[in-house]
Amino acid sequence: MKNTEQIIKECIDHSDSRIDLWINFLKTTKVKNMVELGVYRGDFSSRLLEECNSIEKYYMLDPWRHLDNWNKPANTNNDIFEQFLAETKSKTDFAENKRIILQGKTTEVSDKIPDSELDFAYIDGDHTLKGITIDLIRLFPKIRTGGWIAGDDFSRTVWQHPTTFEPTLVFPFAVYSAEAVDARIYALHNF
Repeated sequence: MKNTEQIIKECIDHSDSRIDLWINFLKTTKVKNMVELGVYRGDFSSRLLEECNSIEKYYMLDPWRHLDNWNKPANTNNDIFEQFLAETKSKTDFAENKRIILQGKTTEVSDKIPDSELDFAYIDGDHTLKGITIDLIRLFPKIRTGGWIAGDDFSRTVWQHPTTFEPTLVFPFAVYSAEAVDARIYALHNF
């Protein structure tokens, strides 16, 4: 049986994009239950649900509302977020028997996912230090032994956006969290 590092390398070798990488990974590992945290407009969700036949349960976690204490460029008004939620539903209606929409912040809705239920979590939510701390700590118990957590924006620079916005602190916190729970972490370049 291949180890995670071998699987990741093969998936990278056969992928042209971030979405292709994770589709290949989910197919290879036969993920059944997963969560996507930070769904936004549902493009990633629809592709995974369309192409990964092993998925039986797909949690879609996103506030889809304006957050007063979140200083990031994607924080828009509630009317726009309502459109994004409707768009997400429309794009994933074909898989409505597999998807579970959890509208709310991680602190509000993560308890609806049973502990140890998930094979895979994809985190692309709040990239502030507060946000990534909450997301990783709240989702970690939801992952089964031997499962995986992946994410986005694992960058050494904290300034992905102008300095009027909060810095992106996925990189340091994810590394320290992995060390704290004795988990292996992989940084994937260009994905």
